[in-house]
Amino acid sequence: ALLLVPEIGLTPQLVARLRARFSAPLVVLHSDLNDIERARAWLLAAAGQARLVVGTRSAVFTPLPRLRLIVVDEEHDPSYKQQDGFRYSARDVAVMRASRERIPIVLGSATPSLESYHRAASGAYTRLVLPARAGGAALPEIELLDMRRLTAVDGLSHPLRDALARTLERGEQALLFLNRRGFAPVWMCFGCGWVAPCTRCDARLTLHRGSGRLRCHHCGSERPIPEACPVCRGTQLRALGAGTERVESALARLYPHARLLRIDRDSTRAKGALEAKLARARDGAADILIGTQMLSKGHDFPNVTLVGVLNADQGLYGTDFRAAERLVQQIIQVSGRAGRATKAGRVLIQTYHPDHPVFTALCRQDYDEFAAYALAERREADYPPYTHLALLRAESPHAGAALAFLRAARRVALACNPEPEVRVMEPVPSPMERRAGRYRAQLLVQASKRAPLHALLGPWLDRLTELKAARRVRWSLDVDPADLY
Repeated sequence: ALLLVPEIGLTPQLVARLRARFSAPLVVLHSDLNDIERARAWLLAAAGQARLVVGTRSAVFTPLPRLRLIVVDEEHDPSYKQQDGFRYSARDVAVMRASRERIPIVLGSATPSLESYHRAASGAYTRLVLPARAGGAALPEIELLDMRRLTAVDGLSHPLRDALARTLERGEQALLFLNRRGFAPVWMCFGCGWVAPCTRCDARLTLHRGSGRLRCHHCGSERPIPEACPVCRGTQLRALGAGTERVESALARLYPHARLLRIDRDSTRAKGALEAKLARARDGAADILIGTQMLSKGHDFPNVTLVGVLNADQGLYGTDFRAAERLVQQIIQVSGRAGRATKAGRVLIQTYHPDHPVFTALCRQDYDEFAAYALAERREADYPPYTHLALLRAESPHAGAALAFLRAARRVALACNPEPEVRVMEPVPSPMERRAGRYRAQLLVQASKRAPLHALLGPWLDRLTELKAARRVRWSLDVDPADLY
């Protein structure tokens, strides 16, 4: 059997459970292994000696001579898509592999991707519903906190602070979810309005007070925090907004005796740090957990009874058509960390848009309601799963070069005489046009059926390599892109 998981951080807990349950030889495959460990696991699997293989997306290519079952855990997770180099979706490759080998495949998720949801609704997949939580635990109570009528201190509203205090008094754990690391996303001069920019991206620098640096979360460039505004020379510099680092600092002031544990990319850079922190959380060695999406996926913290979602609106109006879907999946997943054992769970969601259909469905804990709403939007907009997409991306250190290549590429595509079902859009700059010093643009190809789309892609790719403009840019073609960013 082959079991795929989206994140390396999920493997230690899962492997321990599998080894306790099954006596069959088991190996693990993921990018955190060294070359010797990876080669050993691969060879044991290829020889048929490893009966169970657990791994992240690349493990889908593992040779298994007697493979009889594939399971894709959290099948909705975008981590299954390889975004650079050799592009593929491990979930889709797994489905294809199971079909070719004529074996069953299980796609598991509390929040299935709308593509998988639609296939199940149309009968292409068999839908199996688990109506109750494991162990008989009750679903957590979900409440919306209307931030239009509440004030917040470092991102924490008064009702959430009260709930945290009561949770600590009972000796239970709380989890605060904020998908934004660092201290604050904006470092601004209140004298003239200057905002610290990244010089290599169309983005702002994030304040990391612990390291005393301003850092770009897109290209990784950083600089010291300036003592004066570079424009007006004023000293009225302030941090706007809250990240996990700021929330941790606020909690330390509000609850000085509480044991805090922050889990994000900054706090888990060292090898083994993530596993050690997750073990502390499971063992009850922390009272309040603060973290990004790293905390939302599949972890079992038996004593967590309160979950607070601090900036629920962050992904609501993103530039990608999947923004609302990803937001709902994240919030439902992180809400599922509350009340997993015998104690009741409670989830408090801070939002400025409590009447939005997304939050209505969340309060009712009705993913079917959200899926029906979102799929109706997708149908009206001609987006997947009702159409199929291919995205030609290009980037160059020179302004205009990527767009010039894509305009030439579009002319070539039209000359290939695509079927009427295929639409070749005009090229446009990417939502973040300049990133890491390179100017980026994209061209979207959309088709109502997959066959005519692929009939175009073959000859189009052959002719693209012959374009002179192709040698002046870095370009790639992504079929079924996970995002349009």
